[in-house]
Amino acid sequence: MSSEKPLVYLILGAAGSGRREVLVDLIDGGLSEGDKAVVLLSNSETASEHDAKLGAVTRWKLTEGIAVVPDDVLAEGATHVFILTDGRSNPVDQVEAFKTWIEENGCEIGRVITVVNCHLAEQHKQLVAWYEACIHFSDIVLLTRRDGVANKWLSDFQNRFKDQFYPCLFEFVKGGRVKNPALILDPQPRRLSHYFDEPEWLVEGKDAGDDIEMGEGDGDEPSEGEEEEVEVTQAEDPYMERLAGGHRVKVLPDIAKFLGS
Repeated sequence: MSSEKPLVYLILGAAGSGRREVLVDLIDGGLSEGDKAVVLLSNSETASEHDAKLGAVTRWKLTEGIAVVPDDVLAEGATHVFILTDGRSNPVDQVEAFKTWIEENGCEIGRVITVVNCHLAEQHKQLVAWYEACIHFSDIVLLTRRDGVANKWLSDFQNRFKDQFYPCLFEFVKGGRVKNPALILDPQPRRLSHYFDEPEWLVEGKDAGDDIEMGEGDGDEPSEGEEEEVEVTQAEDPYMERLAGGHRVKVLPDIAKFLGS
């Protein structure tokens, strides 16, 4: 890998969705010789039989909206950083925290990947809104836990996003593996959200974005030699919008209530 900036892969999804099993496959089959992977695992995630195959796993935690990660996690020349989010908490809070961490540590977003527990989502329709939030930020959507799930539900779930022209890729996971790990890790962006990209700016005002013509000063039009004032503001991702009290405009279901102990 020639990039000097470590590529960060943010892996969203509910706890118990098989994310670590998939990650083992992505690292084994998607990285080149000479690449070095670092895995960051939320300290709230329980141990898994797949952890041993991930090598050294570093724990992180979210404190008052800040991603707290050991300072030396990038000291050994990591080329790829895989962050498994807390699968029992709000994914938007974690996306926001890790955008800041990525910028502060001189990293670059590789891709955002959502792992969907199809059985869980089929059983609880309320969770569609939770997965919609994850997929809004995602380049790749991996469908796991499909045993016993109706084919119609799988088709309807994917079409929900394809009908809205989401650019992300949907892929099936079979036996903890994907067809082409390198394709999944290709850092070409395919996400709907521009939250990780360069800021978007909104120009507001009469005739904003057009050439302003000179007027004769009738009180409403610009006088000769004057330009009409326009307001330029930074566009905000809809999932990041907050009310005056600090709560988010878009409220997500509490995923922990559907996962059990």
